[in-house]
Amino acid sequence: MKKEFNTMPPAFEGRDLYGFDWKENALSIPSPIAVVTSYKDNGKTNATMQSWMAFTSSGENFYCIFGSVNKYCHMYKTLKESKAAVINFPSADNFLACYSTIQHNEYDTDEIAAAGLTAEKASCVNAPRIKECFLNLECEYVWEKEFSPDGFCVAMCVKVVNVVMDEEYFSAQKKFGELGYLYNIHSPTNPESGEITETCVGVINKLTTYGELEEKYGK
Repeated sequence: MKKEFNTMPPAFEGRDLYGFDWKENALSIPSPIAVVTSYKDNGKTNATMQSWMAFTSSGENFYCIFGSVNKYCHMYKTLKESKAAVINFPSADNFLACYSTIQHNEYDTDEIAAAGLTAEKASCVNAPRIKECFLNLECEYVWEKEFSPDGFCVAMCVKVVNVVMDEEYFSAQKKFGELGYLYNIHSPTNPESGEITETCVGVINKLTTYGELEEKYGK
């Protein structure tokens, strides 16, 4: 039986949602995990864990739209100033090192080096890549959009101008396996009982074709 929720359920009342709407946790829609890197104006590398993003094509161009960028963080400032960034995709075996960049985000810190990772210069934009990540997307800034005048987050769009991918990941089995793309599953919460599951990291563990679905479930 389906239930409708058009206002915040009582189970969420009094909880600190850290600026997120309650639907973020009640739905817990997975989104890809990446590290966005750029240069600060002092030349030090900046690294920001990012999950609220989506990818789309328009004509011959490929874009990433970051759905939630804090206007007071280094990622926003450096992307606006340099007009360049790299989206780096970690696998499970180097995720913890990438995640540790959250603890090393001071202005004077070389954030990639502080996490024990290796920075390498991008080919087409003025931004660093993370060598250990299996996929690096070199990007140029396109636009930003506020959700509300008094909000602290904006949506930002970048255009992918260069793709750098580990040869092993040319295979779909590798990209969508145990060491492939990682997904953020943000604090799944039962909207009725309020039971919270710890934030999870997930992978796609099976590639199913449309034909196989049709064969199994019918048209």
